[in-house]
Amino acid sequence: MKAITVFTPTFNRAYCLHQVYESLCRQTVNDFIWLIIDDGSSDNTKELVQSWVKENKVDIQYHYKTNGGMHTGHNAAYSLIETPFNVCIDSDDFLTDNTIEIILKHTENLTANFAGIVGLDADKHGSIIGTRMPDNLLKTKLNELYLIHKVKGDKKLVYRTEVVKKYPPYPEYPEERFVPLDYIPLLIDQEYDLKPVNEVLCIVEYQPDGSSLNIIKQYSRNPKGFAFSRISRIQYGLTLKERFKNAIHLVSCVCFSKEYKMLLKTNHLALVIIAIPFGILLNLFIRIKTKK
Repeated sequence: MKAITVFTPTFNRAYCLHQVYESLCRQTVNDFIWLIIDDGSSDNTKELVQSWVKENKVDIQYHYKTNGGMHTGHNAAYSLIETPFNVCIDSDDFLTDNTIEIILKHTENLTANFAGIVGLDADKHGSIIGTRMPDNLLKTKLNELYLIHKVKGDKKLVYRTEVVKKYPPYPEYPEERFVPLDYIPLLIDQEYDLKPVNEVLCIVEYQPDGSSLNIIKQYSRNPKGFAFSRISRIQYGLTLKERFKNAIHLVSCVCFSKEYKMLLKTNHLALVIIAIPFGILLNLFIRIKTKK
């Protein structure tokens, strides 16, 4: 069995998916499987992947599913992965030439209290996305990394597969296509640590059609998914400020979805009630912003 599954959820990204493939071909260590989750693409993704399978340069597993959004791609991947570790590389990103080697080095003697490692993202010019992690930090939780250690920017997570499989999948709402991916990492934070690795694992390129650059529109189009995320962040928030901020966003999401019962799913109902006027104002702001 290979050590790592690199999984890539993709939807109509044949025009840039080759970057992931080429970076996998350049790896200094080939102890990995590339799992492609095709989320209902209508372009030539399937044919492109088939041509790569024939080249036999990389161990490729291809899985087609009906379109459901990035989070459903993660659900499908986690149900299929069998290797000890896994890492998600988005369809518009790619690995450094020694990413797999770095992962193997830092996961080799990882003790049971660690869910995996967290490494750095960089842009195509080699600049770190956000900030590095503190050099003297031996363990962390993802939420602590941002709230306590004040680290900024996206980071790359490598998880033990057996840990990820312990937790429920992301909810799937038939009428929506997006649920923030912070839910499972937040659950993992409650029981496990991460090993910080100040080495670049992923080269990131934000596409114009990507969720990162369209987050406000995603917010209004997928209010149930965002509300679900906010409920978990209210429950597990490290500070009152974090919980209150997410309570405001929960109210705003409910104003979009009209699913008012979701306000009752939090364990901090009083905080949500206080947040109602602020959430209504936020909702109005987003409605105005998305009309422009």
